[in-house]
Amino acid sequence: MVSGLLVPPGHGRNLRSTAHHVTFKVTGEHSRVSSSFEVVVPPGFDVGAHVHTRSEELFYVLDGELEVMAFEPRVREGGDWRLWDSRDGRRPVRAEPGTVIVVPPGCPHAFANRSDTPARMFFQASPPPDHERYFEELFEILEAPGQIDHEAIESLRRRYDIEQLTPMRHHRA
Repeated sequence: MVSGLLVPPGHGRNLRSTAHHVTFKVTGEHSRVSSSFEVVVPPGFDVGAHVHTRSEELFYVLDGELEVMAFEPRVREGGDWRLWDSRDGRRPVRAEPGTVIVVPPGCPHAFANRSDTPARMFFQASPPPDHERYFEELFEILEAPGQIDHEAIESLRRRYDIEQLTPMRHHRA
């Protein structure tokens, strides 16, 4: 007999740092297809433009607003991804509650919270459990005393199929 999984509001495995909060709702333990999380994106956080060769992602903005992009830019490098555009005229957009962003493998993408309040999104990644492990290790780096170890973040990202195109920007609380 097979049973489903029901995760009530406020439940799931919480991963917290000073400024970040991720709640693992569905993990590789529960699904062979994808992991699902609720993510709080603090003010000033910019994940930086990046691309995955294997992962597919889906973002659904629940609260607040995020600046997002998910397209192949004319040039994949340099400066601020918020200024990028595509050959067919796409540009980064402001994503408000209810906005869905789907990112297939190989598609450059980014999100940032430019507001002064946290944003909250539902995030789904396939295949599991790579993003689960990535978040756990990233939080350890972000919470370590002293300056943020950007080399450790770069190494972490390479291990988890993340080609960083522009830097991650993070402001400690």
